[in-house]
Amino acid sequence: MLASAALVLLGGWSLTHAAGQGSIAPAAPGPTFGASLDDVRAVDTSQALPALDPAIKAKADALFADASDVGETRALYVLRDGKPIYERYGEGFGPNSKLISWSMAKSITAVLAGIMVSDGQLSLDSPAPVAAWERSGDPRGAITLRNLLHMASGLEHVETGNPVWEGDTVDMLFGAGAQDMASFAEAKPAAARPGELFNYSSATSVILSDILTDTLTPSQNPDARREAMREFIQGRLAEPLGMTSLTPEFDAHGTMIGGSIMHATARDYAKFGEFLRNRGVVNGQRLLPETWMRFMLSPSPNDAGYGGHIWLNRSRPAGADAALWPDRGPNDLFACIGHQGQYIIVSPSQRVTVVRLGITRDDEFPALRRHLADLLAAL
Repeated sequence: MLASAALVLLGGWSLTHAAGQGSIAPAAPGPTFGASLDDVRAVDTSQALPALDPAIKAKADALFADASDVGETRALYVLRDGKPIYERYGEGFGPNSKLISWSMAKSITAVLAGIMVSDGQLSLDSPAPVAAWERSGDPRGAITLRNLLHMASGLEHVETGNPVWEGDTVDMLFGAGAQDMASFAEAKPAAARPGELFNYSSATSVILSDILTDTLTPSQNPDARREAMREFIQGRLAEPLGMTSLTPEFDAHGTMIGGSIMHATARDYAKFGEFLRNRGVVNGQRLLPETWMRFMLSPSPNDAGYGGHIWLNRSRPAGADAALWPDRGPNDLFACIGHQGQYIIVSPSQRVTVVRLGITRDDEFPALRRHLADLLAAL
């Protein structure tokens, strides 16, 4: 799977768009990257759902019909008040298809961090417990979890290289850093003071994953590290939410690839979105403190369009690429966004969660955002 993913990344990785299998769920075949859009027949499962306003259905169907504009939509799942109102899949995919998260995984990692902070195992504003930064005089020793979650560590991380394979992300996932991704990411020097600059980075999320794992177990045995994280995710997130398909991947050192590579069905991604829409509560049980939800969904100091490892429907700084549509959508709308057009969109004021999974090229993203904004406006 990683080899296939590498081909996609080398074909064009985008900061805004990126905007070891686990035992939580059985292994499943990876998605077929770059599949032809010729003669794509979508699977429509909406017959079992309540009748939908034709205007809404037309906006949703357009994400499949307008493939030449928005790319291939493999899954679209819409919930209102927690109940499905639209569900459709591209040919070869269905309700049981586990599809890659890409950077949507970052928001799952943030929730796991929030659980550990609420447990008292980690602190949001204390120096991050990274051994490589603890030498006297090392400026990286001042980096906090808050800085990491805000993508403001100050580390010299380059998400997208020119050419693309010269970026840290490709090198970390598929090159020199692949065997021990956290060590690769943590070894980067400081390029700015912590909290000074916004610098979107998948390597930052791997550092968070490493911190979480080290908190769970002192062992450096890869199997022990993987098992500790799997058990934590299963007991504290996947099982309570019913995300039975959620499958994280790990590097050879046993560190979860928490910024890029998880797998789940569209329905299970929607369960995560609903969990966020309900402010960290599921089935009447609070799993995440309200204070952590406020942190995640508050604009970061250097980019109002980004919170705590999640995208917000706010205007971004001049020159930054659009992530959502603040000129059209509600102010409280937010989203987990992944490379090639993976979205979990949550609009609390509309009581709506939308999951879109597929394959979208960089030049198709403006059209995809317009289609998604149109759908949300119709809802």
